[in-house]
Formats: sequence, C-alpha cells, structure tokens
Amino acid sequence: MRMDFDKSGVAFSPEALKEKYRVEREKRLRADGSTQYVDLSGVYADFDRDPYVEPGFTRPALTEDIDVLIVGGGFGGMLAAVRLRQAGVHSFRLVEKGGDFGGTWYWNRYPGAACDVESYIYMPLLEETGYIPTEKYAKAPEIFTHCQRIGRQFRLYEAALFQTRVEGMDWDEDTRRWNITTDRGDKLAARFVIIAGGVLHKAKLPGIPGIETFKGHSFHTSRWDYAYTGGNSSGHLSKLADKRVGIIGTGATAVQAIPHLGASARQLYVFQRTPSSIGARNNQPTPETWAKELQPGWQRDRVHNFSSIVSGQPQNIDMVGDGWTYIFQDEALRRARTPEEAEELRQLADYRKMEEIRARVNTIVKDQATAEALKPYYNQLCKRPCFHDEYLDTFNRPNVQLVDTEGKGVERITPTGVVVNGKEYPVDCLIFASGFEVSTEYTRRLGFDIHGRGGRSLRESWADGASTLHGMTTRGFPNLLLISTTQSGWAINLVHVLDELSQHAAYIIDRCVKKGIEVIEPTPQAQEQWWQVILGSMRRSGGFGGPDCTPGYYNNEGSGITPAMIRMAGFGGGTLGFIEILRNWRKNDALEGLEVTPGEKPPAS
Repeated sequence: MRMDFDKSGVAFSPEALKEKYRVEREKRLRADGSTQYVDLSGVYADFDRDPYVEPGFTRPALTEDIDVLIVGGGFGGMLAAVRLRQAGVHSFRLVEKGGDFGGTWYWNRYPGAACDVESYIYMPLLEETGYIPTEKYAKAPEIFTHCQRIGRQFRLYEAALFQTRVEGMDWDEDTRRWNITTDRGDKLAARFVIIAGGVLHKAKLPGIPGIETFKGHSFHTSRWDYAYTGGNSSGHLSKLADKRVGIIGTGATAVQAIPHLGASARQLYVFQRTPSSIGARNNQPTPETWAKELQPGWQRDRVHNFSSIVSGQPQNIDMVGDGWTYIFQDEALRRARTPEEAEELRQLADYRKMEEIRARVNTIVKDQATAEALKPYYNQLCKRPCFHDEYLDTFNRPNVQLVDTEGKGVERITPTGVVVNGKEYPVDCLIFASGFEVSTEYTRRLGFDIHGRGGRSLRESWADGASTLHGMTTRGFPNLLLISTTQSGWAINLVHVLDELSQHAAYIIDRCVKKGIEVIEPTPQAQEQWWQVILGSMRRSGGFGGPDCTPGYYNNEGSGITPAMIRMAGFGGGTLGFIEILRNWRKNDALEGLEVTPGEKPPAS
C-alpha cells in the first residue's frame, strides 16, 4: 500500500483515505436532495420574520418612472448603486426586504458572526470611504456599520425602499419599460432592472418530520432572538443559563455561534450530520503602523494578490497569508509535467492538508470518541472550509454534547425535543443553523418571478437551465441585468466578483444612455458561445459540483447534478480569468453579443 506523509511527517495511505471518503459520502446520500428543505411560508413563516425592525411600519405608496431599479440592498446592490453614481446615473431606486442595507450582514447578527475572508479584502470601498477595519477578520456589527457608511457616503439612503418586497415584474413592449409592483403598493416603471438579490439571504430550513410540532422556543440563526437568549453579537447569552439548547447544523454559521452557546447554556446539544473542516483563524487587531503606511491602491492590489493565489496563480508574495491561501499553495504542483500528474499531485496535497485538519482535532478535543466524530473525511473544498480558534475547545465543556447522527441527520422533532437514532434529547430552545438557500431554483430565492417579452416568465425560460451572456443578460428579458453566480464568476472572496459585475452593469447602462440605445438583450449566438466557454472551463477544472464529494449545497446534496443544474454552473477558469473576460469586453466598447434597439431620438454627441 502506497504511503505519504503530512506536514508533521505522519504517514497516511492515499488509497485508504479514498475508500474512507467514499464510505463517509455514501452514509450521507439521500434521495430528496435539495427538496429536503422547506419554504418559509405557511406554518414556517415565523422563521422568516424580521426581528430587527419595529412592527407596524408604513409609508405612502410610490408611483415613479426611473432609469434603474436595483433589487437587493446587500453588497451587490450597494456596489451597483455606487458604480451607477460614479458613472453619472442618478435616477434609481433600491428595493430591499430588510430594514437597512447589509444583505447577509443585515440578517446575520448571531453571536460570533464575522467574515471568514480577511476584512481588508472582503469589505468593499475601504479606500473610497477612508475606513480601515479594526481586525483581520471583522465581526458582523463592524461590517454592518460599514454598509451603513457606504449608504451615507454615496447617498444611497435617499434612493432606498426598505422593508419592501417586489411582488411583480413585467416587461412592457410598448413603453419599453419594466413595470414593478411591491407589497407596499408601489408602482415603479424602470428602463433597466438590476437584480442583486444576493446568494445568501433566503434562510434555509430543513424539513425534518415534526418540526412544526415543537412547543419550545425556536428560530433560525439569521433571525437570532436576543430577547430570548439575552446578550448580543459578542455573546453573554445570560438568559440561557437555565435552558437546554439544541442547535442543528455544524457549518460556517454554527462554528461561530456554538462557542457562545456553550459558554452560556445550561446544556447544549450540537446535532451534527457532517463535520466541518476547522483550521486556525488567528485573528488579530489591525496594526496601527501598518494602516498608516498603506499607499493608494493598496486594497485593489491586496484583492488581486489573494484572488491570484486562490485561482492557482503563484505569487512571489502572499499578502494575506491565511488559511485560504495555504489551501491553494503547494510547491509540488509547480513540478507537474502533465494535467494528469497535476491532478494526482493536487489530490495528494489535499489529503495532506486534511490530515493536518484531522490531527488538529486530536490536539484540542479531549474525548476520543467526540474527536473522531468531529473529523471531516472529504476533500477540503467539498464544503466551505471553516477557520476558528474556539469551536473545537467548546466540546471540552461538561455542558456541551456532540450528538453525531452518523451522516443520517436528525430523525424527527417532537413537541419537547430532538430524536436521533431513536433517542430523544429534550430541549427548551431549538436553533436552526442551516444556512441560506444556494442551489434551489433561482426565482424561488428571489421571492418573485420575472415576466419578459410576451409574458414569458424567467422560471419557464430557465426550466431546462439558464442561457445568458456573461451571466448578466438573458434573451427575452430586455434591459434586465443579473448580478449572481449563475453562468457568472465565482470566488472565495465573492465581493471581488460582485464589484466587477456591478461595474459591468453600470458600464452597459451608461453606454446605452450615452449612445441613445433604448433596449439591449443578448443574441442567441452570443448566449450559446458563452455557454461553450463555461462548459470548456468547467471541464478543464473538473467542476460541476464535485460528484465524489460529501453531500452539500455544492453538489445538490449529493443526489446528482441534473442537466438543468449544469446549465446554472459558473465560469470555471478562476476569478481573475472571468474578470479579464469582462474587462476585455468593455475595453472593446462594442457591446459585442448584445442586440441593440436605438431610441427614437438619440442624444446629440
């Protein structure tokens, strides 16, 4: 049997690990895939209630004709608005279902919430706002405050309609406008629409049998109930001192919240289906001397350096130097002579780094059985890697018990507790750390359908998968611009792609205004050519959701990638490769691939 060695020199068998990964994956396979999650409506509607606003909000309904409607007030929507302002387009509205800007960072206020990508590259517009984060990994309140800072500095509040949901969006061929209605009675006509509904905003709830029968207190982590738990985002959940608490989920959110629950609750049960990979975070305050020495362009350079490394492009200097860049760097890969050899070396590097992750569990968790259950057996990027310095230690507390479901998940929920493998665990409070919907149908995540030319809906048009140009425009839906990951770019630092897409959308709208173009939409040929680019990039990268991975939202919960889902895939050639395509397209300044309809009276040049 072939042996290899991890960083500490400990031997391991690649063949044995491959088999172990297969066994652990098959434990977790389930036929229902993404349909195991229920929609937050009907009996589940309370899980979607906004706990951060005062009830009873009202405002007069608006009737307006504007140049641009932006749906979403998270980073994507805010960046789109900022880039429009910078391009000289000021007639726009932002519609946001929350009570303020922030998107994910409006909803995620659970204790311990923080960014897991370095804040100096994750928080946008730092140079433009003159702000330096206080820590390498800023916590949620600081990020939310930065969103508000952007809103004030770029006068976005005056254009925002908060606590408002879009209910209908229809293209009017006669007026060449989108007609939008909202749940506040607004009637808006917009020449262009930018959908920046976000990737992480629609809370995901597992459809566990009996979930609606639970008589205790329950909530989703993105709707944290501090009135019940006490404390704040820094922890100190004093009202849980006499409570038995259960939390379902051990992903990125749970990893940050569990240490605070363990420190406060009388008893904490952590229900685990699949353990996360937990690397060291090593957070630290921002050095004053470093901040004072920064030169203009520092954030752009740092963002580019990080994206280069995690896109597989070695750099002489690693500016960020964290767990993410460590995952993607391996000197052995530079020696590969063929693609096959590179793939073999890449897999060996992954085995080595995951062996380090598993060894870290042994050094921290005292109980051997608990430590074994907390070890992840899958390739590191099958699930989003986590980095935390207190999560594993929490399982050494006498009041914290890991309830490992051995890949099966929770069996059922009763009025008084949670059942796993036939045993009921009584709880007073049940918290769902089940994340946000990512792989569900696009318009379901939006919360409304879009009706384009001839009344055809986007749900119907994309029933067999998406067709777009650059993931931004789609035929049959004139003047509709999408900021999403569908047939678009993807990045570990997603804000890098969101900003580039925002600049792309602002460019298209600005060129239409200045050239007197009334309507744009992609040609069928351009959409097919773009699909071939995506298809080729995904084949080269071995993408399509990791069919050998443990089930998760990356691969439709392991139930198989359908042809329609393949059509939703993003560009597989790396973050910088996607950005280069967009920039070259804009540089040509020909709106190539877009069918344009001039207005009746183009402006004078």
